Amino acid sequence: MATSQRSFLVGRGRADITGEPWGVGMMGYGMPDQRTRGILSRQTARAFVIDDGSRRIAFVVADIGMFFQAGVDEIHVRLGRRLGGVYSADNVVLTATHTHCGPGGHGHHALYNVTTSGFHRATFERLVDGVVEAVARAHGDLSPARLVLTRGELSDASANRAREAFERNPAPDRAPFPDGVDPAATLLRFERDERLVGAIHWFAVHNTSMTNRNRLISSDNKGWAAAAWEAEDPDLVTAFAQTNAGDLSPNLDLRPGSGPTSDERENTRIIGERQLASARSLAAESGAELEPVVDVRRVHLRLARRTTADGTTGRAVLGASFAAGKLTDGPGSPLFDEGRRNPVPERVSRWFYRRRPGFADAQAPKDLFLPVGPMGWVAETFTVQLVRIGALHLVCLPFEVTVVAGLRIRTAVAAELGARVEDVLLQGYANGYGHYVTTPEEYEVQLYEGGSTLFGRHQLTAITESVVGLARAMATGTDVEPGLAPRPHRFRVNSPAGSARFERGRTLDVLVQPGPAVVGATVSARFAADHPNAVLRATYLRVERRQGDRWVTVADDASPGTTITWSRDRRLRFTADVTWVAGAPGTHRITYVGRTEVSTTTFEVG
Repeated sequence: MATSQRSFLVGRGRADITGEPWGVGMMGYGMPDQRTRGILSRQTARAFVIDDGSRRIAFVVADIGMFFQAGVDEIHVRLGRRLGGVYSADNVVLTATHTHCGPGGHGHHALYNVTTSGFHRATFERLVDGVVEAVARAHGDLSPARLVLTRGELSDASANRAREAFERNPAPDRAPFPDGVDPAATLLRFERDERLVGAIHWFAVHNTSMTNRNRLISSDNKGWAAAAWEAEDPDLVTAFAQTNAGDLSPNLDLRPGSGPTSDERENTRIIGERQLASARSLAAESGAELEPVVDVRRVHLRLARRTTADGTTGRAVLGASFAAGKLTDGPGSPLFDEGRRNPVPERVSRWFYRRRPGFADAQAPKDLFLPVGPMGWVAETFTVQLVRIGALHLVCLPFEVTVVAGLRIRTAVAAELGARVEDVLLQGYANGYGHYVTTPEEYEVQLYEGGSTLFGRHQLTAITESVVGLARAMATGTDVEPGLAPRPHRFRVNSPAGSARFERGRTLDVLVQPGPAVVGATVSARFAADHPNAVLRATYLRVERRQGDRWVTVADDASPGTTITWSRDRRLRFTADVTWVAGAPGTHRITYVGRTEVSTTTFEVG
C-alpha cells in the first residue's frame, strides 16, 4: 500500500436542489405536456472537495438533466463571493446525473426553454443556491482522508440502444464491448480513520428508467442508488456519476419503461439497486490507495467551424432524427423517424448540400432540421477540463458521448499521459451541455445520437485534439491559456407556467383520512393545499411515528416509499394526494407542510 508524508484533505457536502413541483416542463425528454405534478424523489447536489496540500478541486454531482451555461456561470460567481475566490471555473467540476424527470427552465438558451414555456427563476435559484451550499459544506468539512480506487464490471444494468450504429465501428473498437455496453464500474472511496465517509461511483447508463409519461420529480436510478446508500449512514455522502452513456439505456428490453420489469418505478429501483450493489462490492475491496496529487487543466473550445486533422466542423444543426426522439427511452414527434427515413428533410438537405460543399463535408448525411447555432438557440463554445486525482484522470466534457467515441478519447489521452486507459475516465454531462458525440462511423447511420451530434462528423476529432492538448500540458507541467469564454447569453423569456401569482387562498385541511393499515400496505391521505410553488419547501410532507410522548419522523418526500401529487380545480384551489408504504406498526401521522401552516392526520399501522 502506498505511503506518503502528505495526505489528501477531503470535504463532503450535500444540499437540496429540488425545483418547482407544479406546472413546470421537465428537462430531458422535451415533451411539452410533461409538466411537474408532484414529487417521487427529491433532487440533491453532492459535492466533494479534494485537496493535495497545494491544489484543490470541487467535484459536484447533481440530480438534474444537465447544467446549462447560465447556471454554471452564476454558480462560479456565487462561490467566489461566498468562499473568497477559493473556487472558480479553474477548479470546479459541475456534473449532472442526467435524470429526465426534473423541472427545467434553468437555462437561458432558447432551445431548452421551448417545452418549459420559458425561464423559471425559482427553479434556477434553487439549483444555483443548492450547488453553492453543497460546495460550502464540503469546504467546511475538509479533513485528512485516504482515497482508494477500485474497479469492477456491471453487465446487467444497461443495453446498447443504438446497436446498428455501434456495429459500424471497426472491430478493434468494438472488441472491448462484446455486448455493446461499457461494463466498467469505478469507485473512488474516501476513508477517515479506516471508516468509509464518502464515495463516487462511475458507471455508464442513461438515467431514463422513468418514462416521458411520468409527471413526478424523480432523481431516477442514479439518485435512487445514492439516497439508498446514504440512508444507511447519515454521515455518508455518495454520488453515482455518469461516464460515456450516450448510447446506453437502462431499459433492458429497449422499450420505454420496459426491462427488467414493465413498471417504471420498479425499474428505477432495480437499476439503481444494481449500481448500488456494485458500489458496495467495490467499497469492500482493498483497492489501490491514491497518491495525494491534484491537478487540472481547462480550455474553452469553440466547436463551430473548427479545422481539425480530418476536416472542418460546422455550425450547430440538429437533424431530423433528433426530432424523432429515442424510441428506446423517449419517443419524440411522430412526424419524424429515427434514422434516415425523413423524405422532406432529406430532399431539402440534398439540395442544400449540393450548393454548400463545405457545409456538406461537415454535416452530411444529416437530414437538416433546425440550425440552432446560427439561430443562437444553443451554445457553440464549451468548457473542456482534464482533472487528475492521484492515478485517476477525468476527461470532463459537456456532452453525451457514445462508448466507442469515449474509448477513442480515453485512449488518446492515456497515450499522451503515459497512463493506462482504465485510469482515464470520461466524465460526461460536465460544465454545460452540447448534446451528443458519435464516431464518424456512427454518425453515418444518423440514428438519434448522430442527428444530435450538433457540429457534424468531425466533432469527435475536434474534441479529441483539444483534450490531448490538455493532457500534453498536464504531462509536461505547463499551463494552458483557456481562451475566450462563451459570452453570457442573457436573453430569456420568463415563464408564466407554474406561477403562484394568481393563487387562490385556501385553508389547509384533511379531505380524506387514511384508515387502519398493515405493514407493507400503501397509506393514502388527501389534503386541501396551498400552491406548491409559492414557497419551495425543504419537504412538503412528513410521516411520523409516536414513540412514547414524542413524534419521530420516519419518512418525508425524499423517502423512496412516499409520493405527493397535486391537482387544481377550476377555482384554482389545490389538493395534495399523499401516499406512503407503511414501514412499521404503531400510531402514525401524516403532515402536509404548507408555506405558513400545516395539516395533520393520524392513523394506525398494525
